[in-house]
Amino acid sequence: MQVIFTSLAIIIRILTNSLTSVFQKKLTLKKEEPSFVNFGIYFILAIASIISLFFLPIPKLQNGFWAFALLGGITGAICNYFMVEALKFGKLSILGPINSYKAIVGMIFAIFLLGEFPNILGLIGILLIIFGSYFIFDSLNFIEIFKKKEIRYRFYALVFSAIEAVFIKKVILLSSVSISVIVSFILGAIFSYFIFTKGKFKQIKFPKKSILFYILSALSFGLMTITTAYVFKHIGVAYALSLFQLSVILNIILGWKIFREKDILKKLIGAIIIISGAIIIIFNS
Repeated sequence: MQVIFTSLAIIIRILTNSLTSVFQKKLTLKKEEPSFVNFGIYFILAIASIISLFFLPIPKLQNGFWAFALLGGITGAICNYFMVEALKFGKLSILGPINSYKAIVGMIFAIFLLGEFPNILGLIGILLIIFGSYFIFDSLNFIEIFKKKEIRYRFYALVFSAIEAVFIKKVILLSSVSISVIVSFILGAIFSYFIFTKGKFKQIKFPKKSILFYILSALSFGLMTITTAYVFKHIGVAYALSLFQLSVILNIILGWKIFREKDILKKLIGAIIIISGAIIIIFNS
């Protein structure tokens, strides 16, 4: 049964990752402010989390829990803010494959923090990601590519997502999956409110024309967070991250079907090459 539940969680995580991007992009197309979209999603989830606290047993929290929870809340709120900003300006079929660069980001952290340098397989993985990128960006001039704000914002989101994953794993070990998720939603709402208001008080008001997409975004983002935590608890992080890469292909297909984005076949080829490189790096780390 554990294998069935974990497999189902992986499938839900892949689907909700892509659906969250679709709903958030829909909100930006409705001229919703990205910082409020970020806060609105966390706010809805925080309300649901506070209610759920009355029905869930509270385990004993180990030392260090709140420090890692706070760091996870901050990095999670910043990550989703940059993700919404990227979706406001960019195409889903281009932003999706960038997620595979998380493998290279992790390798860079390992070089500078742990002194771990990539071997031949690691270098092959990097070359595959770079080669596949040409099919996505039509260029390998990364200086020019990074001049586009949507690309920069997506990479910022990727970096904070990688850091947040470390804190999430630690919080789960110090509490439970349910408590880690609940606390991340509540703290995420607090920190995303400060991002939205820039430290000043502002009234919380959801536009009626967009309320359905806020609810759908919160539902998909919530399920994505819950299933991510559940999968991290039951299988190795390397296996989980490699399976999560499948959402990249789904993002490209949804970008084509929903937002009428072009050159989908070429982007799919590039995405498969990039995913192959990312998986090599992940399993070789």
